Amino acid sequence: MKVQLADSVAMDKQYCWHPFTRQGEWTAEGHDPLMLVKGEGVWLEDAEGNRYIDGNASIWTNIHGHAHPRLNEAIKEQLDKVAHTSFLGYSHPLAAELAKKLAGFFPYTSLQRTFFSDDGSTAIECALKMAIQYRLQSGEPERTEFVAFVDCYHGDTMGAASLGGVDAFFSRFRKFGFPVRFVSSVTELKELDGLDRVAGVVIEPLVQGVNQIHVWPDGMLAELREFTEQQGVHLILDEVMTGFGRTGAMFACQREKVIPDFLCLAKGLTGGYLPMAATMVREEIYEAFLGGAENAFYYGHSYTANPLGCAAALANLQIFEEEKTLEGLKEKSAYLKKGLDALSAQFPEVWQLRQCGMVAGIELRDADGVSFDRSMRVGERVCLAARKWGLLTRPVLDTIVFLPPLSISFEEIDQSLDAIAQSITEILGD
Repeated sequence: MKVQLADSVAMDKQYCWHPFTRQGEWTAEGHDPLMLVKGEGVWLEDAEGNRYIDGNASIWTNIHGHAHPRLNEAIKEQLDKVAHTSFLGYSHPLAAELAKKLAGFFPYTSLQRTFFSDDGSTAIECALKMAIQYRLQSGEPERTEFVAFVDCYHGDTMGAASLGGVDAFFSRFRKFGFPVRFVSSVTELKELDGLDRVAGVVIEPLVQGVNQIHVWPDGMLAELREFTEQQGVHLILDEVMTGFGRTGAMFACQREKVIPDFLCLAKGLTGGYLPMAATMVREEIYEAFLGGAENAFYYGHSYTANPLGCAAALANLQIFEEEKTLEGLKEKSAYLKKGLDALSAQFPEVWQLRQCGMVAGIELRDADGVSFDRSMRVGERVCLAARKWGLLTRPVLDTIVFLPPLSISFEEIDQSLDAIAQSITEILGD
């Protein structure tokens, strides 16, 4: 029996709980949730047949577009064999092949070991627990603290949440997690006392996502790597958002030739198709967990190394090779910059543009440079208005985030920026 749209909306409002959502407004009588039912390329379609460019890549996950035939085929082929098998006490060929493929991006380094989990939060959680256990098993039990950066976001599980610098999200839970200190720069890090108590420093390389697309200065990551090595502190890179081509390289750390101690991946790992994550670790860290049962890493998930996810991830990497995805990104990101500059010239309310590869933030302020009052929810209203012009995206406060699938065309970039321009005009006036 076919469920009518009105029935779906009613069931959602009665039974669902959405992330990062004011549920009182969501379930209000006058609110009609957007029901998405179909996707093709960079386009999504709702239950009424309206089409939209996926301007935030379905929460920063989609890489090659929706319904990509290579990804669809890989998942269907694996589904005909087996959907899931345990990775605890067993293995399967696709997991081994995927781990080798990931290690191949860092040849001639010791970043060769991969631990699979489910999402970005658990990739970070693994790294934190590994870092602490490594210290306990390596004669440095005093190193139990972490350092993160102001206004950062690294996930919502309890350990990852303790790193979070956004008080609205994390202040309630901070006392329950790991001990963390926050800095705003490498200079501040260098001035911290008690670095001999620090197990690791965590950062999103090149660009922070949830911090309104804050772009780090050129060379900052390389400087951070040099300092952490000098101090014997592990460098944990959160490439959940920045990985898989977003910044122009396969991984952001490669742009500054940095090899971390832990590399956390998710979102784009499966091309945006299935939940899967990976925590890559230097071999010398892994070796501290060898030996007896007391040294084992007692952590895991039921769906670790899920075969469907591994099949999608391998197909994702194959598409990068076949379609030469990375080779086209320099020209595409330059084209995006040109369009963003034109948008800035058109509107005095575009206070600042921040871009790193195919990741862009458009911060809106009053024409005199003063931030809009939070109660006005300008960014949110602009993004809602953009739907009428065929674009879906979400803001971070009053920063409009544009982070589309890498497969977006030049024409679709133009359409997206035009939708943003039309929406700014509607909400803020000419």
